[in-house]
Amino acid sequence: MPLYVYRAVDALGRKARGTLAGASPQVVVRDLESRGLLPLEVEEARGPGGGLGRLATRRRQGVLEFTRAVAALLPAGMPLARALATGVAASPPAIRPALEAVKARVERGEELAQALSEHPDLFSSLYVGVVRAGEKSGALDSAFERLARHLEREHELRSRLVSMSIYPALLAVVGLGAILVLVLFVLPRFSDLLLSSGAALPAVTAAVVGTAMAAREHWWALAAIPPVALVVWAWMGTTATGRRFAARLWVELPVVGGWRREHLGASFARMVGELLAGGAPVLSALQDARDCMTDPVAQEETDRIRTLVREGSSLHGAIGQGRVFPPVLAQLVALGEDSGRLADFLLKAAELLEKKTERTLERMVALVEPAMIVGFGGVVALVALALLQAIYGVNARAF
Repeated sequence: MPLYVYRAVDALGRKARGTLAGASPQVVVRDLESRGLLPLEVEEARGPGGGLGRLATRRRQGVLEFTRAVAALLPAGMPLARALATGVAASPPAIRPALEAVKARVERGEELAQALSEHPDLFSSLYVGVVRAGEKSGALDSAFERLARHLEREHELRSRLVSMSIYPALLAVVGLGAILVLVLFVLPRFSDLLLSSGAALPAVTAAVVGTAMAAREHWWALAAIPPVALVVWAWMGTTATGRRFAARLWVELPVVGGWRREHLGASFARMVGELLAGGAPVLSALQDARDCMTDPVAQEETDRIRTLVREGSSLHGAIGQGRVFPPVLAQLVALGEDSGRLADFLLKAAELLEKKTERTLERMVALVEPAMIVGFGGVVALVALALLQAIYGVNARAF
């Protein structure tokens, strides 16, 4: 039977870790529970240096472990402060200081959502929004259960995307290296050889050789592209104007824009639905959801929707008048308003859009590989065709 590495806590919150043999992870989980342990992570051992020791160093994995622990302990009736202490003990050292600060602020009487919002590098706006909705509705245990499922799904999706991206990344490095060698070294030498023969170059060959010579003479412009890209990336991530520009650019891009709108619609529906399920009025839920968002486009769209609802418009009508959120969101909200189950339909819309964004993202990553093969192959074929045309022309005239 395969060997599994596990991490667990006992009833007193003490950590335990080790290895167990089992037919499947589910069998190992049941074995741990029969011993009075609460399993936090069970994974097949991968040999020395593998498994949980590597995963525990990742901050996202640490947040997932913390969320799993709190989600498992709150429904059992454990007080919030003690559940947080157990979650801190089960988390990796990389994020433990931040979680200790969160626990200390909660023990002083602050709201958990407010304490979490002080660490945006660990807890996303959606995470904070769901916790805030759970606190207001008195259903913090179910909020953490939903967050644990959401983070697990994100972790699985990220793992699949990383696996799918390894080959395209290697292909990009090799392809760009091959093109740079052709343009900067091979083509200039061939051009000197062809021009020394005194023959006129074909149009395609002349264009390719001219491009290669220009790239070689202005190599500093090619070398400046990476640092300029880094500066622009930093501007878009650190300044208000840059963030607004990047957010608008993501939404307006031809292919990525649809995926981005679905992602924003899922976050909007998730937060508003959680707040409405907790008993918050619509206007208050929209304002709280807006405060939890970090995307400027989503913030502006939520402000517009809230203004229209305050003026007497229906929620589905206000959503449908915009161009940011996908049309299916307005349709499901309309069904929820007609049936009197707005919160349920918002949460259903969030699940639908989240699954759709996952499928779309996987599809886009899967299409990168053939697109890169076609692109790099086309460039190499163009260069080869240009050289063959020139060589054929020179040999034909000599003959």
